Amino acid sequence: MKSPACVLLSVLALASPLIHGAEDKVTPTGLGVSPLGTGALMETAGGLLLILALIIGLGWLVRRYGRLPVAGKGMVTILGGVSLGPRERAVVLQVGDARLLVGVAPGRVQMLHVIEGGADPVTDATGEAFESRLRTEIEATPL
Repeated sequence: MKSPACVLLSVLALASPLIHGAEDKVTPTGLGVSPLGTGALMETAGGLLLILALIIGLGWLVRRYGRLPVAGKGMVTILGGVSLGPRERAVVLQVGDARLLVGVAPGRVQMLHVIEGGADPVTDATGEAFESRLRTEIEATPL
């Protein structure tokens, strides 16, 4: 017959995985720090602020540099436009040397007018060409 010490060691050796498995279930593993602690909350808030700053910064860059002219976009250039309603717009297009006033609505584009003359609308609206033209019109008009 075996000695009681030998039997006890055999039982402990066989029961060892069961005992360690039970200890693993009782003790939580993986979290060394409380997820509701000040440090963890500050780290989460800092990460969220960094992501928000990144989104706002990329939005600003796209708005600022996103409208750069693309080479080879064709013969049609949009010179400007104005909203006429919630879903209607009037747009001035440059096609070669011709300028067209086009009405744009959902499902429909219609040419409204062909604009004569070769003056640049931006220069006419804000530059010296507009100022000189206004001055000549005022001088030519009798009071």
